[in-house]
Amino acid sequence: MTETIPSDRYPTPKGSVRGSRITAVVLTIGVVLLGLALAFYAYNRLGTKDIESEMQQYSIVDDSTITLSFTVTRDDPSQPALCIVRSRSRDGSETGRREIVIQPSENGTVQVDTEIVASQPPAVADIYGCGSDIPAYLDVD
Repeated sequence: MTETIPSDRYPTPKGSVRGSRITAVVLTIGVVLLGLALAFYAYNRLGTKDIESEMQQYSIVDDSTITLSFTVTRDDPSQPALCIVRSRSRDGSETGRREIVIQPSENGTVQVDTEIVASQPPAVADIYGCGSDIPAYLDVD
């Protein structure tokens, strides 16, 4: 024997099943669109870069100077690039910085040797980053 709930005591609202289905579909579409937007953002922000740099070596010259050698690889070597290098002291604070314009070349990878003047005795030099946006105050020619 099957039991049924008396409909006069416990009425079921009409349309509640349909409303919950629509809500579920809308929420599912929203989650999918949010996931696609997040994937697109991550790909553009964290994907492969058109300019990559790699540290080769550094050498402490004296209490205010450090030299740095690194390579820059560009997808389009006919375009200039900008690299920011820095020196850091033993406590990790930045003590010197230099912006270097990498001129266009025929080779995709070029080696750059530079010198950074530091305000405190340097302990290490590193590449802060490289990119293709060159500020107007730097001479590209």
